[in-house]
Amino acid sequence: MGVSSTDETNGLGAFAALAEAAGSGDAAARAFAELAKTLGEVEVGYIGPERNMHTPEERAAGRLLIASALHHGFECWFPADPKRPIFQRWLSATKKLLGDNPDAVYYGAVCDPEGTYRIRGNVHGACYTSFSVEVGARDGKLSGGVVSTLNDNEFDIAADGSYEIIASQEPRPRNWLKLSPDAGTITTRHYWEWERNVAADPTFHVPLWIEPLEDPGPAPPMDDAAVAAGIQRVINFVRGSTLDFPEFSIDLMPEWVSREVNVFSGAKEGESNAEIGYAAVDNDYRQTRYEIGLDQALVMRGRFPRCRFANVVLWNHRLQTPPYRYRNVSINRRQVTYEADGTFKIVIAHRDPGVPNWIDAAGLTTGMIFWRFLLPEEHVGHIETELVDVESLKK
Repeated sequence: MGVSSTDETNGLGAFAALAEAAGSGDAAARAFAELAKTLGEVEVGYIGPERNMHTPEERAAGRLLIASALHHGFECWFPADPKRPIFQRWLSATKKLLGDNPDAVYYGAVCDPEGTYRIRGNVHGACYTSFSVEVGARDGKLSGGVVSTLNDNEFDIAADGSYEIIASQEPRPRNWLKLSPDAGTITTRHYWEWERNVAADPTFHVPLWIEPLEDPGPAPPMDDAAVAAGIQRVINFVRGSTLDFPEFSIDLMPEWVSREVNVFSGAKEGESNAEIGYAAVDNDYRQTRYEIGLDQALVMRGRFPRCRFANVVLWNHRLQTPPYRYRNVSINRRQVTYEADGTFKIVIAHRDPGVPNWIDAAGLTTGMIFWRFLLPEEHVGHIETELVDVESLKK
């Protein structure tokens, strides 16, 4: 469809009105104008071949990331009040950022590193619960690494599943989550190995509260300056998720990120995830880039180690899962049909191959395959792969 002169005039008129508002004395108006300018810069500088977006599908994924970043920015960063933190659910079936996972629910709370907080919650049947403190994650900026973690092996849990944790710089003898002067947010992880994907349920809620030990008093209404500051945090998050998101050379990636397409490599002995933002230090990861034609299938074979939780999930190159409410884009141990010897054979294909353990690539011929093994009690064995004709699996 073409653009009529009326549409064009209306568009220019809206922009002119925004520019005029930005010239007023209202800081919030200027912030909204800066957000509009930022979105234009992201469209020009992020969407395109410079970020390996060569096809309409890849550019659509990039714009979905922008939309999710805006969604998250206004939901979680715009109202952020470090002195009065609240846990916000980070990801969902419709908000995809930073490697979402159908079998997990994540929350985040923006905190003041000088504060002392009481966290109350309930594991709610999760097979794994943990807290991590992210450094550098202030004012909408992304995490620069993890300063401390606390998983459910390391804090006391009552018979009814409830617990209480103190987050502070001052050490506590037990149930203590360490804050540091450069701490910005507290991230939580909650995993379930269910037949259905827990994150597909928009109504599912983990009981979780955080409150300062010293009452800061009621928050004032958001005035012009506060609204402007909130919008600036949104701008920071959108830029950090797109234009400013680092493009790492494969040589600088951890050893568990494979250098070969459709092939998995192992983790380096003693390698830590602490320098990776929003990573869990007690996870063992495996990742590779996949390339699977529409008539092909990638077969993965291996054996699960003894661990608290394990699954494998597909992402596009923006670290987003395909829609999983009506597709199987991941599989956990509970969902697997095992071979007679206890090993697994999991198949990634674009259509039903007629065998168990099918992960639906949803027509995305290239993307990422990501494995996670939580609190492994033994060595994570090699995952073998084979690229085959999908029809050959039915024989």
